[in-house]
Amino acid sequence: MTPSSSTRSTSHTSSEKLSGKVAIVTGGSKGIGLAIARSLGEMGAKVSICARDKDRLNQAAEDLRKEGIDVLAVPADVTRAKDIASLVETTEKKLGPIDILINNAGIGRWGPVHQMSEEDYDSVLDTNLKAVFLLTKAVAPGMIGRNRGQIVNIASLAGKNAILGGSIYCASKWGLLGFTKSVAEDLRGHGIRVSAVCPGSVVTEFSPHTGRDPSKMLQPEDVAHAVAALVTENPRSLISELEIRPARKP
Repeated sequence: MTPSSSTRSTSHTSSEKLSGKVAIVTGGSKGIGLAIARSLGEMGAKVSICARDKDRLNQAAEDLRKEGIDVLAVPADVTRAKDIASLVETTEKKLGPIDILINNAGIGRWGPVHQMSEEDYDSVLDTNLKAVFLLTKAVAPGMIGRNRGQIVNIASLAGKNAILGGSIYCASKWGLLGFTKSVAEDLRGHGIRVSAVCPGSVVTEFSPHTGRDPSKMLQPEDVAHAVAALVTENPRSLISELEIRPARKP
């Protein structure tokens, strides 16, 4: 989904607040990740986006460039440490030191626990939780050396609430929230802010929304707006977590 110019125009994105900053956005070829990449780029950041689907990733990058955004597309599977190392190395070589990491890539597997497989469990936990650990571990030393940085993990209200058929997904997001809060304590003494964004259901390809009115649901741009608030907050403060719900029940 390509938002209209009126949808994209916000008080955050009009002021070039991130000019000269370098950001990585995982899962940046569609949905929430693409909206976040667009928002950061509109604020002046140089953005590196990654995804597994090379063709879709390149198309997303081309669309962003047409909007005047400085973007780098790096195909990567974030569950693989070698791909992450290449993503970080390529980004720093072509764009510069990484100031912002947005851990957005995520997948879901749905169904009663007794019908889920070990492969289902491994794929969800590897993508939604292990990848965040690997990426954080990869960028943290550079941020520590510069005594600054921002890491935003896209979690979910499913990390706080039980969902029918969502045992594996919920486990990954509960784990992500615990990881985020602990890493925030590890890194805050080095001038690095670590936060989580917890959206409710968002209109994307991620999961079906049978019976819900999409016009009343959250849009990817709503999550991007929350991320923009986090990465432009006063350096003295740390917003640890943001929960986002639709203004009206869908």
